Amino acid sequence: MDERDSSESPIQGKKSKSKTARKPKETVLKQKSPAEFFAENKNIAGFDNPGKSLYTTVRELVENALDSAESISKLPVVEVTIEEIKKSKFNSMIGLVDRERVDAALYDDYENEKAREKRLAKEARTQEIQAKNATLGKKVKETPASKGIKGRGEASFYRVTCKDNGKGMPHDDIPNMFGRVLSGTKYGLKQTRGKFGLGAKMALIWSKMSTGLPIEISSSMKNQTYITFCRLDIDIHKNIPHVHLHEKRENKEFWHGAEIQVVIEGNWTTYRSKILHYMRQMAVITPYAQFQFKFVSDAPDKNVTIRFARRTDVMPPIPLETKHHPSSVDLLLIKRLITETSKQNLLQFLQHEFVNISKPHAERLIGEMGPDFSSKMAVKSLTSQQVVRIHQLFRQAKFDDPSGHCLSPAGEYNLRLGIIKELNPDMVATYSGSAQVFEGHPFIVEAGVSIGGKDVKQGLNIFRFANRIPLLFEQGADVVTRTALKRINWSNYKINQIQDKIGVFVSIVSTKIPFKGTGKEYIGDDITEIASAVKYAIQQCCIQLKSKIVKRIQAREQQERKRNLSRYIPDAAGAVYNVLKDMTQLHASKKSRNGNDDDAELLRKVSEKLITKETLIEKLAKHVEQVDYEMALEYATHSGVSEEPREPIYIQSLESPNKMIDLHAPFFVFRVLQ
Repeated sequence: MDERDSSESPIQGKKSKSKTARKPKETVLKQKSPAEFFAENKNIAGFDNPGKSLYTTVRELVENALDSAESISKLPVVEVTIEEIKKSKFNSMIGLVDRERVDAALYDDYENEKAREKRLAKEARTQEIQAKNATLGKKVKETPASKGIKGRGEASFYRVTCKDNGKGMPHDDIPNMFGRVLSGTKYGLKQTRGKFGLGAKMALIWSKMSTGLPIEISSSMKNQTYITFCRLDIDIHKNIPHVHLHEKRENKEFWHGAEIQVVIEGNWTTYRSKILHYMRQMAVITPYAQFQFKFVSDAPDKNVTIRFARRTDVMPPIPLETKHHPSSVDLLLIKRLITETSKQNLLQFLQHEFVNISKPHAERLIGEMGPDFSSKMAVKSLTSQQVVRIHQLFRQAKFDDPSGHCLSPAGEYNLRLGIIKELNPDMVATYSGSAQVFEGHPFIVEAGVSIGGKDVKQGLNIFRFANRIPLLFEQGADVVTRTALKRINWSNYKINQIQDKIGVFVSIVSTKIPFKGTGKEYIGDDITEIASAVKYAIQQCCIQLKSKIVKRIQAREQQERKRNLSRYIPDAAGAVYNVLKDMTQLHASKKSRNGNDDDAELLRKVSEKLITKETLIEKLAKHVEQVDYEMALEYATHSGVSEEPREPIYIQSLESPNKMIDLHAPFFVFRVLQ
C-alpha cells in the first residue's frame, strides 16, 4: 500500500497543481478626471470622427465669438479660416523627418502582384467594352480615375482660426478657461448657445489626441493697452492646463476681442457642405453679424472664400440669468441653493431664491408645510426631512408660470431679414409666439415659412434652430421635422408640398432646451407644449402666405382673362367688319326709309372706309383695358388693399453718438432719437 501510494503521489500532485484556480487580481478603485472622461467619450460632445470633429470645432469657436461680442452689445464680426496642412508640413511642424518606406508589404495600402494583375485586367476589360461601344456609336461613359488604395493612417490636418471683435478674456483667466474642463462663465440658469459648456476645451482635447499640438490664444479687452498671448495644452489625466507660453504683447491698434488657433485632424471633403450650411444658417438667424469664411489649400481650385454681409444693426437683447421656478427644482438643487444662499430665514429664502413666490405666497406655503416650519426659522438649520417636505409641496402646489423676460429670441424682424438676405424668396411670412412653459422653464417659438428662393430644393426644406444655433444632424426625429411633415396640411393653404420650394424655419429659445440623444442634435417630439407651439407658429405663417397666394392667383387669372380676350380681338374685329360690309351691300340694293338713322350712318362710314378693321381692333382693345381696370378697382375696393407698384426701400443706419430707442414691429424697427 505504501509503495502504491508513493508511486501515485507525483501524478496526483501534478493534477492538483493544474486544477488550482488562479486568484483574481484585487479590484483597485480608480478615478477619472472630467477631461479624461470626455476624451474617452468624445462622441458625446460631437467629436465622433475627424470630419465631424472639424465641423464641431468650427461651430464651437463661432458660437463663442458671437456670445463674446453680444455680451458687450457689439455688432459681431467673425472671421473663420480653415487651412489645409499637408503631411510633410505637419511633420515639419512637430519636428518629424519624413522617412521613405523600407518594408512596403508592412503597410495597409500595399498591393501585391496578384491583386495588381487583377486590377489591371479589370481596367483592360472596361476599356475594351468602351471601345466596342464607341465603334457601334453607343454613348461611352467616362472612365473614372483609378483610385489608389488609401491606408487607414493617411490623416488630413487643418489649422482652424477664429477671430472676433468681442469682449476678450482676462489675462490671468485664460489658462483655466481653455485648459480645465467644466470651468467657464456660462453656467447658470439662462439661455445659452452652448450644449455642454465645453466650448474650445473639447477642440483642445481633440487636438491633443490627434496632433499633440497646443492651442494658441490672442486676446485683449476693451481699452486694454496689451494683447495677451497664450500657448497651452491640457493635462487630460489631471484636468489642469499645461502652459507653454503666457505673455503680454503691445496693443498698438487698441484691438479688442479674441483670436483662437488650433491644429486638428479633420476631413474637409466629407463635411464641406455641412460647414458651409452651418455658416449660411447662422447668417439667417443672426443677420446683424458679419461672417467671413475662408478655406485655404495648396491647390488653388479648392480654395473657398464666402462673405455673409450684415443686413441690420438691430440686435436681440442680452439673455438674463433668472432664478429657478419652484416646479422645476429637485432635492439636490434645493439643498445646493440652501448652502449657497445669503438669506437668513426661510421666508426670505423662498422669496428671493425662486421666481413667482411673493411674500404672502411664501407665508401660505410655510403655513402649509406644518408646525415644524416657521417664517423666521434659520434656513441653514433645515433637516433632510424638512427639505423633502419643501420639495413635495413644490411639486403639488400651484404657481404662476415664469415670464419670458429672461429669454432673447432672434425677433421676427431679424428672422425675416435673415431669410430674405440668404434665400431671396418670392414670398415669406414670419411669426413670433408669446412665452410658454414646460416643466417650469419658459420657452418662445418663432417661425418663418418662405416660398421660392435661390438654392432651395423642391419640397420641404427645414431649418431648425435652438437658442439661436443651427441644428444640422438627426433631423428626422426632431419635433420641427415631424410637425412640418405630418401635422401641417399644406394644401389647405394653397401650397404644393411636392412641387413648391418651401422653406420652414423654426427657432426655439429657452433656459432649458430638451435635447434628445447623446449628441444633443434634435429636440424630442414627446413634449406636448413645444409640439403644439411649433405647429401653431407654422400655421400662422401659412395663413399669412395663403392670403398672398390667393391674391397672386387672382392676379394671374385676371392677366390670363385679359390675355385670352386680347388674343381673339383681331378675329372678332375681322368677323364684325365682314358682317358690316355685307350689310352695306345689302343696304345699297334696297332703299332706306330713314336715311338719318344710326345704322345707316354706321354703314355709310364703313362704305366710305372711315371705319376699318384696324379701327374695330383699336376700339375693342380699349374696351378690354377699361373692363380690366374696373374689375381690378372693384377687387381692391372690396379687399381694402392697394395694388399700386411698390419698390423695396433700404434705409441706412444712422451713425450717431446719440442714444436711440428701438420700437419693434414684425416688419420694421422704428428708431427714435432721445
